[in-house]
Amino acid sequence: MKKKQILGILAVCLILVITGAIGVYSAITMNKMKKESEKSMQKSLQSLLGGSESSIALPQKDFIGQINIVGTIAETSSVPNSLSDGTEYRHDYYLKYIDMMEQSKYNKGIFLYVNSPGGTVYASDELYLRLMKYKENTGRPVYAYFASEACSGAYYISMAADKIYANRNCWTGSIGVIISLMNYEELMKKIGVSEIDITTGANKTIGSAAHEMTKEQRQIFQSLVDEAYEQFTGIVADGRKLDIATVKKLADGRIYSAKQAKEQKLVDEIMGLEETKGSVADTLGNKDILFFEPKNNQFDAIFNRIFGKASLFQNKSEIQAAKEMMDQDESGVLMYYAK
Repeated sequence: MKKKQILGILAVCLILVITGAIGVYSAITMNKMKKESEKSMQKSLQSLLGGSESSIALPQKDFIGQINIVGTIAETSSVPNSLSDGTEYRHDYYLKYIDMMEQSKYNKGIFLYVNSPGGTVYASDELYLRLMKYKENTGRPVYAYFASEACSGAYYISMAADKIYANRNCWTGSIGVIISLMNYEELMKKIGVSEIDITTGANKTIGSAAHEMTKEQRQIFQSLVDEAYEQFTGIVADGRKLDIATVKKLADGRIYSAKQAKEQKLVDEIMGLEETKGSVADTLGNKDILFFEPKNNQFDAIFNRIFGKASLFQNKSEIQAAKEMMDQDESGVLMYYAK
């Protein structure tokens, strides 16, 4: 090969390397700028609309606090990647809301509006425990209404309810635990990429997408799933006043219709939302009681709509898009979740 050809090839390679480096740097810089812009915009909207999640003005009359368990239950929330109306589940916000209701003399109970496929074991259990503590500290009731779905972690949280109402078209149950993982090992071999891990033990890379899972690692994950399952079935047995053997027969992960759930004593009544609220009000002896849902977080709804819509126009490589799709549910985290 002639010297000029070699130099030409080297020049092309150098250009490719430089172009790639510039692309990576640009992506990192743009992502950083985007995050800073989002934070700045959020602060501006908070200032403009007045208030934040930590400042909830509770009613000065008798009320039932409504908590919307909508979407995936997780301990943190972020700006969604799709259009949002601001009603997504917000874990810390609801914990603060319960704290405030517990201290209010006007609060007469909590109403859970549930429309969720479930979520993480941690977040589901933490909200459940907080609701149980609320009941213990106040002696006030908790009610749950199941809309179109109330599965897995959403059902788990609802075990704190004194009475469960379900829409006749609701799907519920899915009592079980799942860990979802992806394995890219064969794909990586095809494209000539490998992962090198320097570890302190054979199981330090457990769950790695770049390596086939060993029998021992599978058993480790199974033990975690089994332990969380025992916790779940125990919570259901306590919440629904059923013996554990009966619960485990029902808890094979399947979903039940509202009618089936009532037959199995997983819910108490089947009725619509307004009828449910009327029933709760009658039970409390106050037909005019207010069902209060905090509305002072409107800046979140606007903020999420702006950046949710903007994200639809972001340029993403095919690899980035595929990875985001695969990582969405395959997180390797213990989940009370209906896939």
